[in-house]
Order: sequence, then C-alpha cells, then structure tokens
Amino acid sequence: MNKVWTPTPLPTAIIEILEKKKSMIDKELLKELEGRCGKLSLRELNNALMKLEILGKVRVSKLVKGRRMVELASRRP
Repeated sequence: MNKVWTPTPLPTAIIEILEKKKSMIDKELLKELEGRCGKLSLRELNNALMKLEILGKVRVSKLVKGRRMVELASRRP
C-alpha cells in the first residue's frame, strides 16, 4: 500500500464498493480497490475482510479453489 494515507480507510472503501455492486469475487474487489487506494496486497485485503466479517458487516464464502465471493451481510431490522 502507498506510504501516503488515502482519504477513505480500506474497510470503508470495501463497504462502499459492495453497497454499489452487492457482491463481488475477491480478485475483482482487489482490482476495484487498487483503482481507489493505489497499490494493495492480497494480504491487506484479507485482513480488512476478516475484520469486517468478524464485525458482521460482510460475508465471505468459498466458490471454487482460489476464488471467494464477498458480499454485504444481510441487514436485519
């Protein structure tokens, strides 16, 4: 990731992208985030996704070997 901070934190950027697209494959999400935040490693993305999943904001599920689906967790009233 760049040494200069981006205006939007990584978890917030992930939520914003998923609110527009609803669900994405992890590689597509990484490309979209690189367009917004600059250089980003898969490890940084995984850490942010794990934190968001623990908080109950996103759901990550395995599709096939090496591919995961990332989607917003359903909101309950």
